[in-house]
Amino acid sequence: MSKISVKNPLVNMNGDEMARVIWDKIQNEIILPHIDLNLINYDLSIKSRDETNDKITTEAARQINKVKVGVKCATITPDEKRVKEYKLKKKYPSPNGTIRNILKGTIFREPIIINKIPKIVNHWNQPVIIARHAFGDIYRSKEISVKKKGKLTICFEDEEGNKEEKLIHDFDSSGVGLAYFNVNDSIYDFANSCFNYALIRNLPLFLSTKNTILQKYDEAFKEIFDEVYKKFQIRFEENNLTYQHRLIDDMVACLMKWSGGFLWACKNYDGDVMSDLVAQGFGSLGLMSSVLQSPDGKILKTEAAHGTVTSHYRQHQNGIQTSTNPIASIFAWSKALKHRGELDSNLDLNKFAQNLETICINTLNEGYMTKDLALMCGPEQKWVTTNEFFEIIKHKVEN
Repeated sequence: MSKISVKNPLVNMNGDEMARVIWDKIQNEIILPHIDLNLINYDLSIKSRDETNDKITTEAARQINKVKVGVKCATITPDEKRVKEYKLKKKYPSPNGTIRNILKGTIFREPIIINKIPKIVNHWNQPVIIARHAFGDIYRSKEISVKKKGKLTICFEDEEGNKEEKLIHDFDSSGVGLAYFNVNDSIYDFANSCFNYALIRNLPLFLSTKNTILQKYDEAFKEIFDEVYKKFQIRFEENNLTYQHRLIDDMVACLMKWSGGFLWACKNYDGDVMSDLVAQGFGSLGLMSSVLQSPDGKILKTEAAHGTVTSHYRQHQNGIQTSTNPIASIFAWSKALKHRGELDSNLDLNKFAQNLETICINTLNEGYMTKDLALMCGPEQKWVTTNEFFEIIKHKVEN
């Protein structure tokens, strides 16, 4: 069988530990034997980022901006323990955060539904996609410890020196304080990303806030989404799609009542929490895809939603066979290839990517799965090693 020819390149970002081992197997055993693809490679392992003072991450993000498609392996975001382990110059930020800020994109996390894997929430039979506004809020916050009596205020000073100050609390004992922010430009990007993604996936869109309490901060999200929706309303109505704002407590209640089939736009912290809840509710954190889409929908960076699987990497280093789940990483590749195919009008590439996803889902439903998924099915469910699983997938792709 001749290889599928792909005209335009794709940015490939390698990562760390067991995720990197899996990544190389996907690339060399499943993708490249069947696709003639120009990969622009960046090594985003923690050692490479340290050697380049993290400039390589910025370079990779800028390259994605140029070629429109990137696929990323899981990477280490080092804490103090990792700084010592890898003898790093400093504690580097998350590569995902750096890339998000350059692409100005929104993260969309979606469960990969496998019928054989028991769902904790049994009636969820359609995907719930979480759109996370990955900017600002508590992730860019400043906090303070209060040790004695005194006043905590928040103050804004404009370029002319005019100040607006508000009393937050008059402390009569010790305590803590917190301040965070957002910017309207980023919220507009978030809204445009969500409306475009809803149209691409043909799903209704919900935005959740607590604007009854945060009448300026959260209200800004609601007002901007309402404004942006006016641009999309005709296309939404033509596709029988709806947009609605709900309070987050109401939205959480609806999540538990409904059967899925919608896109949920969340503020930063809310999206961080709810994406893990949704993943577990559908069965497994190892069955969650993650894409970062630009506001106009033209640029896409894909990745697995999980980490570098350190414990399995230690086994691998000692020559012990692992049973590591590669599904989310395979779907990162398939979704990137789909986007490349859509941009290039390459029907053969789209067909290959869709077939790869179908093969993975069918293989799991046939009972061939890694240990983490087998344990969810019960003690009678057999499992295969990492290498055995790849041999099964390779054979099906080849035939």
